[in-house]
Amino acid sequence: MTTTGAPTRTTTAELRERHVGGMDNVSYLVTCRATGAQLLVDAAAEAPALLELVRAGNPAGRLDAVVTTHRHHDHVGALADVLSATGARSLAGAADAAHLPARVDRRLAHGDVVAVGALRLHVVHLRGHTAGSVALVLRTAGEAPHVWTGDSLFPGGVGNTGGDPARFTSLLDDVEERLFGPLPDEAVVHPGHGAPTTLGEQRPQLAAWRERGW
Repeated sequence: MTTTGAPTRTTTAELRERHVGGMDNVSYLVTCRATGAQLLVDAAAEAPALLELVRAGNPAGRLDAVVTTHRHHDHVGALADVLSATGARSLAGAADAAHLPARVDRRLAHGDVVAVGALRLHVVHLRGHTAGSVALVLRTAGEAPHVWTGDSLFPGGVGNTGGDPARFTSLLDDVEERLFGPLPDEAVVHPGHGAPTTLGEQRPQLAAWRERGW
Protein backbone atom coordinates (compact mmCIF):
# COMPACT_ATOMS: atom_id res chain seq x y z
CA MET A 1 0.00 0.00 0.00
CA THR A 2 1.28 3.45 -0.88
CA THR A 3 -0.06 6.86 -0.09
CA THR A 4 0.34 10.07 -2.01
CA GLY A 5 1.61 13.21 -0.30
CA ALA A 6 -0.22 16.42 0.40
CA PRO A 7 -3.78 16.75 -0.89
CA THR A 8 -4.60 18.58 -4.07
CA ARG A 9 -6.54 21.73 -3.25
CA THR A 10 -8.99 23.64 -5.39
CA THR A 11 -10.78 26.74 -4.18
CA THR A 12 -13.68 24.56 -3.04
CA ALA A 13 -12.31 21.06 -2.39
CA GLU A 14 -9.44 18.96 -1.10
CA LEU A 15 -8.64 15.81 -3.05
CA ARG A 16 -6.82 12.83 -1.54
CA GLU A 17 -6.10 9.30 -2.69
CA ARG A 18 -4.91 5.99 -1.30
CA HIS A 19 -3.56 3.02 -3.25
CA VAL A 20 -4.92 -0.19 -1.75
CA GLY A 21 -5.15 -3.91 -2.42
CA GLY A 22 -3.26 -6.32 -4.60
CA MET A 23 -4.37 -4.74 -7.89
CA ASP A 24 -3.14 -1.20 -7.13
CA ASN A 25 -6.64 0.15 -6.83
CA VAL A 26 -6.94 3.83 -6.06
CA SER A 27 -9.62 5.05 -3.67
CA TYR A 28 -10.27 8.79 -3.70
CA LEU A 29 -11.54 11.17 -1.05
CA VAL A 30 -13.23 14.45 -1.96
CA THR A 31 -13.62 16.93 0.91
CA CYS A 32 -15.74 20.09 0.75
CA ARG A 33 -13.60 22.87 2.17
CA ALA A 34 -16.63 24.94 3.19
CA THR A 35 -18.44 22.28 5.21
CA GLY A 36 -16.12 19.33 5.87
CA ALA A 37 -18.50 16.98 4.04
CA GLN A 38 -16.73 14.07 2.36
CA LEU A 39 -17.23 11.59 -0.46
CA LEU A 40 -15.19 8.43 -1.03
CA VAL A 41 -14.90 7.11 -4.57
CA ASP A 42 -14.54 3.30 -4.48
CA ALA A 43 -14.05 1.59 -1.12
CA ALA A 44 -11.80 -0.86 -2.90
CA ALA A 45 -9.86 -2.67 -0.13
CA GLU A 46 -8.13 -2.26 3.23
CA ALA A 47 -10.91 -0.63 5.24
CA PRO A 48 -8.58 0.57 8.04
CA ALA A 49 -6.45 2.45 5.52
CA LEU A 50 -9.52 4.04 3.97
CA LEU A 51 -10.86 5.10 7.36
CA GLU A 52 -7.48 6.68 8.04
CA LEU A 53 -7.83 8.51 4.73
CA VAL A 54 -11.27 9.74 5.80
CA ARG A 55 -9.83 11.10 9.04
CA ALA A 56 -7.06 12.84 7.11
CA GLY A 57 -9.76 14.88 5.39
CA ASN A 58 -11.96 15.31 8.45
CA PRO A 59 -10.48 14.49 11.88
CA ALA A 60 -13.95 13.65 13.19
CA GLY A 61 -14.15 10.85 10.63
CA ARG A 62 -17.15 12.30 8.82
CA LEU A 63 -17.98 10.46 5.60
CA ASP A 64 -21.21 11.41 3.89
CA ALA A 65 -21.23 9.07 0.92
CA VAL A 66 -19.39 6.36 -0.97
CA VAL A 67 -19.77 6.22 -4.74
CA THR A 68 -18.86 2.88 -6.32
CA THR A 69 -17.80 3.40 -9.92
CA HIS A 70 -18.67 -0.17 -10.93
CA ARG A 71 -19.43 -3.65 -9.66
CA HIS A 72 -16.07 -5.46 -9.99
CA HIS A 73 -14.81 -7.16 -6.85
CA ASP A 74 -11.55 -5.21 -6.61
CA HIS A 75 -13.51 -1.95 -6.28
CA VAL A 76 -15.87 -3.05 -3.50
CA GLY A 77 -13.77 -5.12 -1.10
CA ALA A 78 -13.98 -2.64 1.78
CA LEU A 79 -17.41 -1.23 0.97
CA ALA A 80 -19.44 -3.00 3.65
CA ASP A 81 -16.89 -2.26 6.36
CA VAL A 82 -16.55 1.41 5.45
CA LEU A 83 -20.30 1.90 5.33
CA SER A 84 -20.71 0.17 8.69
CA ALA A 85 -17.96 2.20 10.35
CA THR A 86 -19.10 5.59 9.07
CA GLY A 87 -22.83 5.41 8.37
CA ALA A 88 -22.18 6.89 4.93
CA ARG A 89 -24.73 6.59 2.15
CA SER A 90 -23.95 4.16 -0.66
CA LEU A 91 -24.36 5.25 -4.30
CA ALA A 92 -23.74 3.29 -7.50
CA GLY A 93 -24.79 3.13 -11.12
CA ALA A 94 -28.29 1.72 -11.47
CA ALA A 95 -27.33 -1.25 -13.66
CA ASP A 96 -24.57 -2.38 -11.27
CA ALA A 97 -26.27 -1.69 -7.94
CA ALA A 98 -27.82 -5.12 -7.45
CA HIS A 99 -24.40 -6.77 -7.81
CA LEU A 100 -22.67 -4.90 -4.98
CA PRO A 101 -21.88 -6.73 -1.70
CA ALA A 102 -23.51 -4.02 0.41
CA ARG A 103 -26.63 -1.90 0.37
CA VAL A 104 -27.10 0.83 -2.24
CA ASP A 105 -29.07 3.82 -1.01
CA ARG A 106 -29.17 5.67 -4.31
CA ARG A 107 -29.00 4.33 -7.86
CA LEU A 108 -27.29 6.78 -10.16
CA ALA A 109 -28.22 7.67 -13.74
CA HIS A 110 -26.48 9.76 -16.38
CA GLY A 111 -26.89 13.45 -15.60
CA ASP A 112 -27.53 13.02 -11.89
CA VAL A 113 -25.83 15.33 -9.40
CA VAL A 114 -24.23 14.15 -6.17
CA ALA A 115 -24.03 16.84 -3.49
CA VAL A 116 -21.11 16.83 -1.05
CA GLY A 117 -21.62 19.81 1.21
CA ALA A 118 -21.36 22.80 -1.13
CA LEU A 119 -19.81 20.70 -3.91
CA ARG A 120 -21.76 19.32 -6.84
CA LEU A 121 -20.38 16.29 -8.70
CA HIS A 122 -21.99 15.33 -12.00
CA VAL A 123 -22.63 11.69 -12.86
CA VAL A 124 -21.53 10.39 -16.27
CA HIS A 125 -22.76 6.93 -17.28
CA LEU A 126 -20.09 5.12 -19.34
CA ARG A 127 -21.44 1.88 -20.80
CA GLY A 128 -19.08 -0.94 -21.72
CA HIS A 129 -16.65 -1.94 -18.97
CA THR A 130 -19.76 -2.84 -17.01
CA ALA A 131 -23.36 -1.95 -17.75
CA GLY A 132 -23.57 0.47 -14.84
CA SER A 133 -20.14 2.08 -14.75
CA VAL A 134 -20.17 5.74 -13.77
CA ALA A 135 -17.69 8.60 -13.67
CA LEU A 136 -17.90 11.73 -11.54
CA VAL A 137 -17.03 15.25 -12.72
CA LEU A 138 -16.22 18.13 -10.40
CA ARG A 139 -16.13 21.56 -12.01
CA THR A 140 -14.78 24.64 -10.26
CA ALA A 141 -15.05 28.03 -11.93
CA GLY A 142 -11.72 29.14 -13.34
CA GLU A 143 -9.97 25.85 -12.55
CA ALA A 144 -9.38 22.52 -14.27
CA PRO A 145 -12.21 20.01 -13.84
CA HIS A 146 -11.50 16.74 -12.05
CA VAL A 147 -12.91 13.45 -13.34
CA TRP A 148 -13.01 10.11 -11.50
CA THR A 149 -13.35 7.43 -14.17
CA GLY A 150 -13.16 4.08 -12.38
CA ASP A 151 -12.01 1.50 -14.91
CA SER A 152 -13.61 3.20 -17.94
CA LEU A 153 -10.68 5.47 -18.90
CA PHE A 154 -6.95 5.14 -18.23
CA PRO A 155 -3.76 6.64 -19.64
CA GLY A 156 -3.47 4.83 -22.96
CA GLY A 157 -7.00 3.60 -23.47
CA VAL A 158 -10.47 2.75 -22.27
CA GLY A 159 -11.21 -0.06 -19.84
CA ASN A 160 -11.37 -3.77 -20.54
CA THR A 161 -14.43 -4.79 -22.55
CA GLY A 162 -13.69 -8.52 -22.70
CA GLY A 163 -12.82 -8.55 -26.39
CA ASP A 164 -16.42 -7.72 -27.27
CA PRO A 165 -16.49 -5.25 -30.20
CA ALA A 166 -19.95 -3.95 -29.30
CA ARG A 167 -18.96 -3.25 -25.70
CA PHE A 168 -15.74 -1.58 -26.84
CA THR A 169 -17.57 0.66 -29.31
CA SER A 170 -20.16 1.56 -26.67
CA LEU A 171 -17.49 2.51 -24.13
CA LEU A 172 -15.33 4.50 -26.53
CA ASP A 173 -18.39 6.28 -27.93
CA ASP A 174 -19.48 7.26 -24.42
CA VAL A 175 -15.99 8.35 -23.39
CA GLU A 176 -15.65 10.50 -26.50
CA GLU A 177 -19.13 12.03 -26.34
CA ARG A 178 -19.55 12.39 -22.58
CA LEU A 179 -16.00 13.20 -21.41
CA PHE A 180 -13.79 14.36 -24.26
CA GLY A 181 -16.65 16.24 -25.92
CA PRO A 182 -17.77 18.60 -23.14
CA LEU A 183 -14.59 18.78 -21.04
CA PRO A 184 -11.41 20.76 -21.76
CA ASP A 185 -7.94 19.36 -22.27
CA GLU A 186 -6.81 20.43 -18.81
CA ALA A 187 -9.42 18.20 -17.11
CA VAL A 188 -7.60 15.88 -14.71
CA VAL A 189 -8.50 12.18 -14.97
CA HIS A 190 -8.29 10.07 -11.80
CA PRO A 191 -8.50 6.40 -12.88
CA GLY A 192 -9.32 3.37 -10.77
CA HIS A 193 -5.78 2.06 -11.03
CA GLY A 194 -2.41 3.71 -11.57
CA ALA A 195 -1.46 7.30 -12.25
CA PRO A 196 -3.59 10.32 -13.15
CA THR A 197 -3.59 11.91 -16.58
CA THR A 198 -5.41 14.69 -18.42
CA LEU A 199 -7.86 14.61 -21.28
CA GLY A 200 -5.40 16.67 -23.31
CA GLU A 201 -2.71 14.02 -22.93
CA GLN A 202 -5.09 11.30 -24.12
CA ARG A 203 -7.14 13.11 -26.77
CA PRO A 204 -4.61 12.65 -29.64
CA GLN A 205 -4.83 8.87 -29.17
CA LEU A 206 -8.58 8.47 -29.61
CA ALA A 207 -8.46 7.54 -33.28
CA ALA A 208 -5.69 5.00 -32.63
CA TRP A 209 -7.71 3.39 -29.86
CA ARG A 210 -10.70 3.00 -32.15
CA GLU A 211 -8.52 1.56 -34.91
CA ARG A 212 -6.91 -1.06 -32.69
CA GLY A 213 -10.24 -2.06 -31.15
CA TRP A 214 -9.29 -2.09 -27.47
